[in-house]
Amino acid sequence: MNAQFLVIAKAPVPGRVKTRLCPPCSPHQAAAIAAAALADTLAAVDATPARRRTLVVDGDHPAPAGWAAVPQRGDGLGERLAHAFADTALPGVPSVLVGMDTPQLSPALLASAVDALDDADAALGPAADGGWWVLALREPAHAAALAAVPMSTADTGALTFAALHVLGLRTARLATLRDVDTAADARAVAAEHPRGRFADAVRAHLPASHGALR
Repeated sequence: MNAQFLVIAKAPVPGRVKTRLCPPCSPHQAAAIAAAALADTLAAVDATPARRRTLVVDGDHPAPAGWAAVPQRGDGLGERLAHAFADTALPGVPSVLVGMDTPQLSPALLASAVDALDDADAALGPAADGGWWVLALREPAHAAALAAVPMSTADTGALTFAALHVLGLRTARLATLRDVDTAADARAVAAEHPRGRFADAVRAHLPASHGALR
């Protein structure tokens, strides 16, 4: 099944991204790690066959060559996610949305989300902290349900599954990934996936302790 991919992201501006890395990071160090995470995410999506790829961005950040770009809109994350699907919908084409917090993303993981839609209406990949890292929808309009789901909580994943169930959607559960919010997350993901811009950035910019700030 052919699909389009959406990456929802913030421009990696110091003080606006990865603030939970501070401390031990400085805002500039955290932004460098965020930029690397976004770059690895975009590269994984770019390497995956797609009908279209779109960067849904908060702030000023260039999309890769050949990508579309649309600004985020909405008051909260749930609304922004719902609008991301609505603003990019292609008739008859499923949409697969990921964020910038799982730089260990791979074309194989993305393909699993697309393949799940052969037998399901939706596919959701849980995150280890209770959220989710990917949502694939055969019909992008169903993302309107996200506007009422509390985001960034330990129940976000379960509540998203419930919201899709209320719509009567057959929802496949995908692999669970650890997203990067804290220094412990960043070190763990970089250790498990030592190649790539993200791992390099963690080694370069994540201090070993509060006293190691540069």
